[in-house]
Amino acid sequence: MDATDTSEMMTTDRAVATSLDTRSIVIRDLHVRYEVYEERRMTIGQLFRSGFRSRRATVIHALNGINLEINNGESVGVIGPNGSGKSTLLRCMAGVQPINAGQVLIRGEAQLLAVNAALDPMLSGRRNVVLGGLAMGMSRSEIDARFNEVVEFSGLGDAIDRPMRTYSSGMYARLSFSIATMKEPPILLVDEALAVGDREFRRKSLARIREIRANANTVVMVTHNLNEIRATCNRTIWLDRGVIVHDGDTETVLAAYDDGNAVGT
Repeated sequence: MDATDTSEMMTTDRAVATSLDTRSIVIRDLHVRYEVYEERRMTIGQLFRSGFRSRRATVIHALNGINLEINNGESVGVIGPNGSGKSTLLRCMAGVQPINAGQVLIRGEAQLLAVNAALDPMLSGRRNVVLGGLAMGMSRSEIDARFNEVVEFSGLGDAIDRPMRTYSSGMYARLSFSIATMKEPPILLVDEALAVGDREFRRKSLARIREIRANANTVVMVTHNLNEIRATCNRTIWLDRGVIVHDGDTETVLAAYDDGNAVGT
């Protein structure tokens, strides 16, 4: 993926030089395709005829012509069945997903928060807090000033000095969230990161997301928990098979989604 910075804008197309004005994210005709290889059992004769190629590629259209604009300060939920392209869309916004066609324009920094966030399991939680802060552009003094707050929010206590490979999935997720929100990013992208936390931590996390949104920052959240969407998002996008089925205010979209699931669509 090719990227450049034009008037605080990240884009996959160097020819674009338009202002995002009040918009934090603009996506134009976005396409992402994967090749999935299937293993086939073949006879010797079939192997000869196929040139010893025993695998057949199937092209999966993860995103198929997505057009989307998100304004500064919006909190947007992304819903849909498994395989609908939700996580792929967030990775495109974060700039970590190669695209096949289209444009992704971002104003400022987009921070991706996911269950499998790239923390080092061999290092202690303490070291990961420091490295995570440095990766977000914070100085060591800024990290030190926020360190106790991060530990308190995560609820890890003395476990902060243990290697992260000893953490449960819930502990890992709590620290990931605490690190990712240690510095408020202009755009926070949340991918099922609240799914493995306990009820109290989910409550704290949702309150933190609402705080970030209140400071005029943008939040985009992927989750299967529709109650979290209702509690956090003023707008919701319904994806299915790589296309946008519905985009509007949260209650309207969730009502349509519930009706669609009820009839088996």
